[in-house]
Amino acid sequence: MGRWALDVAFVWKAVLTLGLVLLYYSFSIGITFYNKWLTKSFHFPLFMTMLHLAVIFLFSALSRALVQCSSHRARVVLSWTDYLRRVAPTALATALDVGLSNWSFLYITVSLYTMTKSSAVLFILIFSLIFKLEELRAALVLVVLLIAGGLFMFTYKSTQFNMEGFALVLGASFIGGIRWTLTQMLLQKAELGLQNPIDTMFHLQPLMFLGLFPLFAIFEGLHLSTSEKIFRFQDTGLLLRVLGSLFLGGILAFGLGFSEFLLVSRTSSLTLSIAGIFKEVCTLLLAAHLLGDQISLLNWLGFALCLSGISLHVALKALHSRGDSGPKPLKGLGSSPDLELLLRNSQQEEDDNEEEYFVAQGQQ
Repeated sequence: MGRWALDVAFVWKAVLTLGLVLLYYSFSIGITFYNKWLTKSFHFPLFMTMLHLAVIFLFSALSRALVQCSSHRARVVLSWTDYLRRVAPTALATALDVGLSNWSFLYITVSLYTMTKSSAVLFILIFSLIFKLEELRAALVLVVLLIAGGLFMFTYKSTQFNMEGFALVLGASFIGGIRWTLTQMLLQKAELGLQNPIDTMFHLQPLMFLGLFPLFAIFEGLHLSTSEKIFRFQDTGLLLRVLGSLFLGGILAFGLGFSEFLLVSRTSSLTLSIAGIFKEVCTLLLAAHLLGDQISLLNWLGFALCLSGISLHVALKALHSRGDSGPKPLKGLGSSPDLELLLRNSQQEEDDNEEEYFVAQGQQ
């Protein structure tokens, strides 16, 4: 009887993990293809990003209110001093990362975007070394060389290469390195109380919106104000379809962050990192099959080289975590480059009631 119960528990855990991974894949891959699809007809990626941020903020505020009602405990609200001094740099870096990433879809294919975005791990490691969150080791140098070499091979003589789009997404990856380093430092400040991803999203979105607004005003403001798809619309049905499509993207963005939290809280950050590696493979295969992205043998070899570097990074994190005798601040950052929030250690900081609530909600 005991063995049967263990077998059932193992099967249930495997099914639950698979379900959470598929949920994460649905939101993560879905928002990548959604962004590419929408930017083909709606050429205002910064406005699209800003509207997504507004939707995420609304859903985060609603989630916080529901948690507060169920737990009867007030959620954290930062003072203006802490908000502007400590959250603003992270919010600005995150806004630029997401904004430039979405902007790049105007020029490049999903496959080139996916590959270039994978290089975010490279910049994360570099900035982790600069901020002394990581110690320089030969294995880390090897990781950097593998990822950089893979990126070079993937873009070398690519038939669908676009320099402007590549520069945008590479810039986003560079800023992403700063973003995740700042986010890690922000979450490790226990006195701020932002270990819960819903609280983090709630506080980040307004400053992200304001940080992205000047860039939007310069590059898209005038064109959007004269566009018949939004402000000078003549077809109400077309306007509603556009707004509905934009709102859908906000739901996907919120769903991505929450699905990551569920996966980490019910399994581990290592599971999320490994799932992120296979997600990149799935994205490239889907891009080649559904969108007709042209990927040569050299490109695939470069992608394999890059994945080997990311896999080595994940393996090093796993060994490092096993070697720790007790809970310590998170040192290595995740390998999934398109995360909306850093959720690696949230399950260590949340109480059981809040975790049960999020699981029952079924996710962001």
